[in-house]
Amino acid sequence: MSGTELSQTRAWVLAARPQTLPAAAAPVVVGAGLAWHAGVFAPLPMLAAFVGAALIQIGTNFANDYYDAIQGADTEAREGFTRVTQSGLIEPQSVKRAMYLTFAAAIGVGSYLVYVGGLPILVIGLLSVVSGIAYTGGPYPLGYHGLGDLFVFLFFGVIAVVGTYYVQATAVLADPLSTTIPPNTVTWTAFLASLPVAALSTNILVVNNIRDREEDATTGKRTLAVRFGYRFSRLQFAGLGGLAYAVPVWLWLAEGFAATVLLPLVTLPIAAVLTRTVWTETSGAALNPALETTGKLLAAYSGLFGLGLAL
Repeated sequence: MSGTELSQTRAWVLAARPQTLPAAAAPVVVGAGLAWHAGVFAPLPMLAAFVGAALIQIGTNFANDYYDAIQGADTEAREGFTRVTQSGLIEPQSVKRAMYLTFAAAIGVGSYLVYVGGLPILVIGLLSVVSGIAYTGGPYPLGYHGLGDLFVFLFFGVIAVVGTYYVQATAVLADPLSTTIPPNTVTWTAFLASLPVAALSTNILVVNNIRDREEDATTGKRTLAVRFGYRFSRLQFAGLGGLAYAVPVWLWLAEGFAATVLLPLVTLPIAAVLTRTVWTETSGAALNPALETTGKLLAAYSGLFGLGLAL
């Protein structure tokens, strides 16, 4: 392989940002654990849910790389990880084409899930793809108007976990191609279990927005950190972390789950160190490692949570 080919391969890996894939895997792990607990675990729909979620994550990463560059949100002052469009490593149109191809692949995988889960999954899948593009693209980019946090909380948390549980429960309890939501396939417990994943996934974005606050303010990207300042975002980070660790306790005390559901609490020391870093730092040198660690925390928490739910 030539040096140019190696450079291009590395550039595409950078654009896909595989370090963000825990945000795609986490809701599937939790949804699978809950499905096992409820006796509706279905491996093929679960696997398809993961592949679809990963493709939507990667497609969203391509979209962010492309649209942030062409809209001027990525500048030389950026302290985050390398963006291939802004840095000239890959032609903008190639990144845009990769974005559409990845979303098309997600829709292809989703066609099986639509067969299993029916019309509700078709609606959720199309909304997920459109929102992935609209996060930084389109006439009203969500991430540029302080709506990125809500997008992540809903689509990479609540909808992803509940949707993973739903396709498994529907495969076991209902006929294919349903036009309505079958009984016992969307549950209060699934919603509760989605909240920690939603909270910790959003905290990845919160760290990113704190790190980029000064640059975003100069380029017109009105994240919540830009709108309301460092203190608000730090309180947001702490509050979302608190929500994540309160849910297992609630499931144990109020919902009748076994004490194994408390397994994620062993990651509390990591969360405490991260909170201290986020509360005191603003530089990329400090927050880039914190960003990676928040992703690892999400993966560890979700693995333990899924296991605790299943047991």
